[in-house]
Amino acid sequence: MIAAIKPAGSNTRGLLAYLYGPGQHDEHLDPHLVAAFAMLGMPNPGRDEHATLTELGHHLDEPVRLRNSEFGKPVTDHVWHCPVRAAPEDRYLSDTEWGEIAQRIVQAAGIAPEGDDLACRWIAVRHADDHIHILATTVREDGRRPKLHDSGIRVGDACREIEKDYGLRRLKKGDRTGTRRPTQAEMHKAERLGWEQTSRQWLQDRIRAAIPHATSAEELLAYLEADILVKPRRGPSGDLLGYAVGRPGDLNKDGEQIYHPGGKIAPDLTLPKLKARLETSAPEEHPTARRNRPTTPWHQATEALDTLGPETTTTGADEDARTQAHISALGELIEATAQAAPADHRAQLRSASAAFARAQRSQMRAEDRAAHALRTAARDIAHTATGPDGSALAALTAALLWAAILAARWHEAKGHAHQADAARQAVQHLQSAADTALAPTLTALEARRPGEGARRTLANDVRAAVPEHAERILTDPGWPALATVLADAEASGHKPHQLLKEAAARRELSTARQPARVLITRIQHTSRNPVPNRRAEAARLRSISASAFGAPSPSDQPRTTAAPTSQPSRHRR
Repeated sequence: MIAAIKPAGSNTRGLLAYLYGPGQHDEHLDPHLVAAFAMLGMPNPGRDEHATLTELGHHLDEPVRLRNSEFGKPVTDHVWHCPVRAAPEDRYLSDTEWGEIAQRIVQAAGIAPEGDDLACRWIAVRHADDHIHILATTVREDGRRPKLHDSGIRVGDACREIEKDYGLRRLKKGDRTGTRRPTQAEMHKAERLGWEQTSRQWLQDRIRAAIPHATSAEELLAYLEADILVKPRRGPSGDLLGYAVGRPGDLNKDGEQIYHPGGKIAPDLTLPKLKARLETSAPEEHPTARRNRPTTPWHQATEALDTLGPETTTTGADEDARTQAHISALGELIEATAQAAPADHRAQLRSASAAFARAQRSQMRAEDRAAHALRTAARDIAHTATGPDGSALAALTAALLWAAILAARWHEAKGHAHQADAARQAVQHLQSAADTALAPTLTALEARRPGEGARRTLANDVRAAVPEHAERILTDPGWPALATVLADAEASGHKPHQLLKEAAARRELSTARQPARVLITRIQHTSRNPVPNRRAEAARLRSISASAFGAPSPSDQPRTTAAPTSQPSRHRR
């Protein structure tokens, strides 16, 4: 059940005319009262042919007129309007039930607290099977104004209780981090102009797509000016204080361009939050890390994702702040990958980016400095002129998939229901993208699978390295391709047994649909580099800060950026 409190109005009679009228598409049937502050003696135009809307409006406005005559300064924002709608699959609710629901809504909002004989006047009008409209005038009988601060949160909580009590579809509790739902006016305008999205939805997509291309708020607005209308707000010194954006062709009734402040488009698109994400300085970096940085932005992004630990149930404000920052940056990396990926891979990646936008924000504070590596990787991908090769794209999409799984688990552990759902939706799209990206690589690897004897030896490596998953890996259709990857790695000086252990430590295999495929992308990415000096790698790992998704145990420390010291290849029997 959804109760959507509308902005305060000033025309009681005008709203009544809509509620009792035919509707914009003749959808209003049999409009009538189902509840009111006092049903006895209440004018009811839907049932009494002698009652008029003007009479009902005067009855509701009486405390407003008395206050205006006493204080002189008129109240102009006194009309409170709240449609309350059941889900399409909910059962039919009687007038009596809708009346009880209306009573609970106005009590929760503070319009008419229980037992308060001097509360505001209100009515509930039903003109369809699945919803009612509650109208109230927000001047109490004693002339005071009601306390409506945070009424939306209280009404939302009441709706969750109503769903439980009446056996209706159970929705998730809101947390004030969601975007505003499009209004009926916005949706009708988009339909009239032939737009697939309302202006605010369209603008949100443009801003999110631009974020990976910018390193400051000023740079972001300059980038946006090529696509949308931007109105910065500056102080006397010229400093940027705020911004608003407009969709070309979105005009008001006077033919003037409509602009929307960033915070009205989405809670995380305010200027302060954008500045925090874009302009945070980089943390200290170990010299070895600079020398070992991957040469392509695609590999760099995969390396950055490798620093995310596997734990999802950490506690403490600092850990939560780092995790929230990495989840926010992960959304930017998904968006940048979608923009730069080959055309036949973009659809699922864009769908993943759109779904993950809701998972990027929660009420947790974000320590944006902790996510500098991910955000830098996203910017590098957004600015690269060349696309990835097949194995690099497969490795990155697999890493994005695993990071989104971790994000979903963390949100679920923290009780962030909306964000966990959004992350799970993104996981489904990323899974499809990862399968598509890996398909050509699988075909090429399977075509040059090792001989029978080599595969038997490699199978023994699998059983020794990951015994609990060995049978699933060896019966996976992707095993021949994995055997090729392991043989290639060994020829480059790596130890297959150690590579398998490291890959399994970076991505648990119990929930993997096809564990061999997971290992292919991990090991291909790890084994592409020459075997480094072990001491230098140990020094670099000690310089890595706490994990984004929780500090991993020593056995879980990220070792996949390098392989162990080179050993002579084994003699194959």
